Amino acid sequence: MRSYCAPANTVLRLSADMQTLEASLPAASEPEIPLPHRNEAGKSRYRAWSIVKLGTLYQKPGPATLTLEALSLPGIDLKHLKLTRRSFQSMKRLILILFALCPSLFAAQPNILFAIADDWGAHAGAYGTPWVKTPAFDRIAKEGVLFTKAYTPVAKCAPSRAIVLTGRHAWQNEAAGNHMAFFPAKLKSWPEVLTEKGWHMGITGKGWGPGIANDANGKPRQITGQPFNQHKAKPAASGMGNNDYAANFTDFLDAPKDGPWCFWYGSLEPHRDYEFQSGVKKGGKKLSEIAKVPDYWPDDEIVRHDMLDYAFEVEHTDNHLARMIAELEKRGQLDNTLIIVTADHGMPFPRCKGYAYEDSNHVPLAIRFPGGMQKTARVVDDFVNFTDIAATILDYAGIAEKDSGMMAITGKSWRPILESGKSGRIVAERDHTLIGKERTDVGRPHDWGYPIRAIVTAEHLYLKNYEPTRWPAGNPETGYLDTDGGPTKSLILEMGRKDRRDKFWQLNFGLRPAEEFYDLTVDPHAARNLAAESVHTDTIQKLRARMESELKSQNDPRMAGNGKIFDDYPATNGAGFYEKFMRGEKVNAGWVSPTDFEKGPIKQP
Repeated sequence: MRSYCAPANTVLRLSADMQTLEASLPAASEPEIPLPHRNEAGKSRYRAWSIVKLGTLYQKPGPATLTLEALSLPGIDLKHLKLTRRSFQSMKRLILILFALCPSLFAAQPNILFAIADDWGAHAGAYGTPWVKTPAFDRIAKEGVLFTKAYTPVAKCAPSRAIVLTGRHAWQNEAAGNHMAFFPAKLKSWPEVLTEKGWHMGITGKGWGPGIANDANGKPRQITGQPFNQHKAKPAASGMGNNDYAANFTDFLDAPKDGPWCFWYGSLEPHRDYEFQSGVKKGGKKLSEIAKVPDYWPDDEIVRHDMLDYAFEVEHTDNHLARMIAELEKRGQLDNTLIIVTADHGMPFPRCKGYAYEDSNHVPLAIRFPGGMQKTARVVDDFVNFTDIAATILDYAGIAEKDSGMMAITGKSWRPILESGKSGRIVAERDHTLIGKERTDVGRPHDWGYPIRAIVTAEHLYLKNYEPTRWPAGNPETGYLDTDGGPTKSLILEMGRKDRRDKFWQLNFGLRPAEEFYDLTVDPHAARNLAAESVHTDTIQKLRARMESELKSQNDPRMAGNGKIFDDYPATNGAGFYEKFMRGEKVNAGWVSPTDFEKGPIKQP
């Protein structure tokens, strides 16, 4: 099939041989000419149809009506045009004439702009966060759909992005389930699929990594597309990168292309480092704008400054997104572009990035494609996660999973949600999600990880820590490498050095019990573990059973007693860090501060 989409409220689908015209019935329309769905042989006798005001048509099974919503094309006004079996050929000829006269009105599949920031939690104006200004993200939400329950299954860069690319959970991605990994050659990414299918696939900034992604012959793969990184610009603060993402997007749009395009905007911000107090001194922010510091951090000016510096970098990412949207508007491509905006995981602070809590894995997500939505400005509470992205991209690209060459995709397309026209909970089954982790950094003996599996619902978070004798943030004597260095981390470490029983040191860096359970309705930051309270035993057992049942169905090696395989996968950088450091060898740990290292091993009080 070829899909044709007119930007002004008209969408039609025509077969490649020009013999079959597909149109659709708007959900709000009254049925007028019901068609038989099956003939005596049980085979489809007529095609079923579906329509959206603007977007690519797709075929749905089941009885339907051949009715076209009023068409609106420049200079053409066809009111309530209806198709019957007799008028079908006439309508087909009309559409062919329209296409011949107005080819610029039609494009093939929607173009796709996929924006993914580095280390941005669910903080945005659209989410009611007053200390982060995100007008571009807020616009995407207002003119599209805002998701309140979007999660990455793993809160660390490489494994999270591998999930985005493959549509499979980290525990299904073999070595790519770890941080700083060798990406298995057999795991094909959706950008590689689009490239093979003739799409113009480009990227600026960060794609997948850190790690190594080579093909079976050892040749580096363009796993997220062709790089466009030529343009540089002086950043607003010293901690920001100099990539002029928006200018590089313009370069991409200017590049010769035949067919649809997809662009990966991988902002490096708000990844650390930050210029301390840049949020106040350069961003004009005030410490008082933060109504509440999360319960697992001390409410201290240092922490508030750190949060505002993070916010200033989020706004840098949003500024470039705004410029990209303006460029699409200028070119008349905005309404034929599916825009997905998200981040790989939560903010780079203690108990967030590299952990498995609510604020670790909960990410922003807004999607704009008005022609593919019956109603915009909707807020959706369905639980969605990054395994769904590959399925969604392939769906809108018109590529069947079986024709993609990818390994089996676990996630499901968001298209039914986007086209539903409803708000709140839409798909009943989307009432939870699974999260977890394996090795999210080096620094423990033998390069061990800290394995976790967890399940999140609207009310609860249950975690299973499979190796509770290991340090969750990494060994103290090697700098707690699972947590990036920064003012908040340094402050809490100093508090712990004064008293190892300190509440905040325990919450962020202390050992964990084998199970954790949080009531998110009264403890949204997941700071009070209730697992030891007998009143919750029944709920914990039910959540554990549900989680393990799903993990078994996904062939998680840990469910078969083979979790050690994740510890055995080699790291691409820092392998043997603990042993080298303890021998006094020089090792690279540029993502933490020199003061993060304890003088020696410590004991949990």
